[in-house]
Formats: sequence, structure tokens, C-alpha cells
Amino acid sequence: MDCAIHPSFIMQKEPITSEGLERLRAEIHRLKTQERPQIIKAIAEARAHGDLKENAEYAAAKEKQGLLEARVRDLEQLLATAQVIDPKTIRSETIAFGATVTVFDVNLRKERRFQIVGKFETDIHSGKIPIASPIARALIGKRVGDLTEIQVPKGLQEFEILKIEYF
Repeated sequence: MDCAIHPSFIMQKEPITSEGLERLRAEIHRLKTQERPQIIKAIAEARAHGDLKENAEYAAAKEKQGLLEARVRDLEQLLATAQVIDPKTIRSETIAFGATVTVFDVNLRKERRFQIVGKFETDIHSGKIPIASPIARALIGKRVGDLTEIQVPKGLQEFEILKIEYF
């Protein structure tokens, strides 16, 4: 009998920066030590009101508990598969995970700045884009001076790579 592990059972490593790893751990800790006890208390209080079949507070608290536990499981799975990559240690002239990239957006005629991060670290407002996003995928492997076209929901965007930094 062949005892090989099927490829679909192998966990994919999720890249994450050390800063992102600390934020992930803090989020899990907060959910377990602050949110979970509050929900348990709300369930106990709702139970004290009597008939659970017609108790909207109980149903809402149980639903909130289910969502919280699912979030904790998702974050713990991410933590288990995290592969920490420190951008400061990368010495490359091409764009890779962790790079902070300054581009000239030809369509908007202005400079924009992105850092390519893991999915948990995504913060569009501060320019942190997930490695799986269309923009990040189009930038990976490019060098200063390269032009790239990216199909995004708003249409076709064209960027010129101005600067690549790892810090």
C-alpha cells in the first residue's frame, strides 16, 4: 500500500512579516482573553432569562460565539502555516514579498506606494497589499524602470516601477 501524502493535504505556507506575526498573535490573544469571556457571560445571562427557544438574546449570543470561534480557528490556522519573512534581510533588485514599491501610476499621473504583505496584514489605506492581489502579482519580479499593466476591477492600470525598498 502506498502511504504517500496526497498533495491536497499538505499545508501551504503563508508568508507573513514579523510585524504581521506579532499582530496575528495579539489578535488571537485578544479574542481568547477578552471577546470569548464576554460572549460566555452574555450566553449565561441570556440563559438565566428562561425559555431558550424564544430567547433572542441567547440566539444572538450563540451566533456571535460561533463567529468568534470560527475567526479564532482561521487565525490559528494562519499562525500554524505562517512563514515569517523579514524584508530587511532581502537583498534583491526585483520585487518580492515584503518589498515596499514606489510606482508612477500612468492613469492617475501620480506616485503611489505599496508594500507587498501576507493576507492577514492587508491594509489598503496604508498601502499594504496582499501578495495574492492582482497588483502584487503583476509587480512580483519587476525591476526599477519596468512598466507593467494590471487588470483591476476599475480597468487597466499602468505602473512604472520607480523604487524598490526592503525595510
